[in-house]
Amino acid sequence: MTNPIPQPRPSSDPLHRSFPTLPRRGPLVGPYCPVCTHTSCRRRRAQGLPRLGGHRAEYQREHALAATLQRRNPHLILWFGEQTGSYWVASSTGLAEVPDTVTLDRLLAPEPVHG
Repeated sequence: MTNPIPQPRPSSDPLHRSFPTLPRRGPLVGPYCPVCTHTSCRRRRAQGLPRLGGHRAEYQREHALAATLQRRNPHLILWFGEQTGSYWVASSTGLAEVPDTVTLDRLLAPEPVHG
C-alpha cells in the first residue's frame, strides 16, 4: 500500500495556515550579547575585563551582595565564585555552594522561633 505524499496547500487556498514568524533580532556585533544576562555572554564579557581587587567588573553586583550578606552574618564567610557563577558559604559545619540568590536567602534566613 503506497500513499502519495500530500502537497502543501497554496497560499490562495482558504484553508491555508501560515505559521507565525519568530521574532527577529539584529545580528550580534561580536561573539556575545553586549548587555544581556545570559551566563555564557556574561562569562565572555568578563574575559576581556581587568581584575580590580581580584574581581571583574562584570560581576560587581554579585560581589556587592556577597559583601553585604557577609556583614549581616559575621559568623559565616561568603563570597561569589566567578568561575562557578555561584555563591559559596563557609560555616562551622562545612562549605556549601549556592546556585542562586533565592536559595542563598533561604539558607541565610533566621530560624523561626517557636514559643
